[in-house]
Amino acid sequence: MSFVAVLFALLLEQIKPLPRNNVVHYSLASWVGWTGRNFDAGKPQHAKVVWVVTVIAPALAAALVYIAIAHYNTIAALVFDIAILYLTLGFRQFSHYFTDIRTALESGDEPEARRLLAEWRHLDASELPRTELLRHMIEHSLLAAHRHVFGVFFSFVVFSAVGLGPAGAVLYRMAEFASRYWAFRSKSLDMPINENLMALSQRLFSLIDHIPARLTAFGFAVVGNFQDAIDGWKRDAGLWKHANEGIILAAAAGAVGVQLGGGTAPGITPDRSKTFSSGDGTATFESGGSTTQGMPPQLAHLGIVVGLVWRSVVLWMLLVALLKLANLLS
Repeated sequence: MSFVAVLFALLLEQIKPLPRNNVVHYSLASWVGWTGRNFDAGKPQHAKVVWVVTVIAPALAAALVYIAIAHYNTIAALVFDIAILYLTLGFRQFSHYFTDIRTALESGDEPEARRLLAEWRHLDASELPRTELLRHMIEHSLLAAHRHVFGVFFSFVVFSAVGLGPAGAVLYRMAEFASRYWAFRSKSLDMPINENLMALSQRLFSLIDHIPARLTAFGFAVVGNFQDAIDGWKRDAGLWKHANEGIILAAAAGAVGVQLGGGTAPGITPDRSKTFSSGDGTATFESGGSTTQGMPPQLAHLGIVVGLVWRSVVLWMLLVALLKLANLLS
């Protein structure tokens, strides 16, 4: 049933995507803000309470509702799965920015592309050279595809297999959103927050994302250049500060043969930390450079990356369908 639920959710999202500024996003922000205000008193132990209420409680509620519905009606339980997946999984939750930036670049309007990238990722893109602009575009798009599609997909399939319905999708989405929310308040809005809460939410999301990130990277390798993707995974993952991000981006870079990463940006942007989290310097490079191997990012790579992501979606959907079929025949 998980295959059918994901398939219908993706189709529904393509037909009727959520608007850019939708009520779901505002509801999530309101929920995370409310739990922080009401359960956080600034102590380390309060950070744990806030995270449990913010992330675990909605996932548990989704599991209980699903179990109650499935007890009476299987079709209604499937509809519930599809509804939750529609709200938590999908390309259209970020692809409008990708499409708009790509259109701006194709028309030669680089200032508009920089403005849109800055609006999307809340970063300083005003002085990015074209190559670096494309690099960031590819990096952020790959990570967005993982967090909005593959991470939710893998979590949903695992929890659904043990009879908990969409609890995994809710758990992943809430954990990912909470980790971004507290970091955004601290770094972009410069608002005082409980540092323990921000660190805990990021650490726990990294733990939850450990296996999904590696499955996403493996999928990119299978549908792209496998050998180069695996080599890039082993060699270049340390280019990025966060291990899960590094594995995904290094594998994708090898799969399509594009240069990603880099401790500093070329041209007139001296501090890449303003636009992306660079690595800790522990990576080693056969070429002696500070990026992955391959060609410098070009506009054509955007289409190649889109193809890589969609082929990976098809791969994992087929695998889940085959597993379900084998289970039915056994």
